[in-house]
Amino acid sequence: MTLILGRKRGMTQFFRDDGTLMGVTVVEAGPCVVAQVRTKDKDGYDAVQLGFEDKPDRLVKKPQRGHFKKAGIAPKRFLREERLEAAAKLAVGDVVKVDAFKEGDYVDVVGTTKGRGFAGTIKRHGFNRGPETHGSMNVRAPGSIASRRIGKLPKGKRMGGHYGVERCTSKNLQVVRVDAERNLLFVRGAVAGHNDGLVMVQSAKTPRKRVAKA
Repeated sequence: MTLILGRKRGMTQFFRDDGTLMGVTVVEAGPCVVAQVRTKDKDGYDAVQLGFEDKPDRLVKKPQRGHFKKAGIAPKRFLREERLEAAAKLAVGDVVKVDAFKEGDYVDVVGTTKGRGFAGTIKRHGFNRGPETHGSMNVRAPGSIASRRIGKLPKGKRMGGHYGVERCTSKNLQVVRVDAERNLLFVRGAVAGHNDGLVMVQSAKTPRKRVAKA
């Protein structure tokens, strides 16, 4: 698998060679520095820890400051780890750039959804509203939430509450273009989160099956 960290910069349009139009998300990915390499003998599993975006030294806590000093790299704002099936080929201090991906690859993009505060059942769960005529007062109310037979509210009941700010993975997005000079990655489709939000781009775990043409 391949992992790189970046920021979502927004959406735009991309024209294919045949003139068809598609919507793409622009991700400013990398460069990321390897901050730590975990091994099966020492840590019990193989993994690589990546750091993205420099952070002022005065804003870094002492334990983290020692972690970066041991790796010999500048403090990073974001640290994420990728588990591997085999021993890592990278070493501490190596740089992972956007050219790790190429056009035509399928990736999974992990982001954080936009926060929408407190939302009712219609917005949060897609409930239908009640009638607005004949004196009905139950327009956007959630309705009955329990029964006399149970005598209590069942667990997992869909009700109003906090909506958004959740981890969301957009799977099997195709890489349309790779701009190595500007560290930009163009992926087909939408990605969760607001502009400038942190995203993780990794190789698709379950790649889309390609149907052979007759």
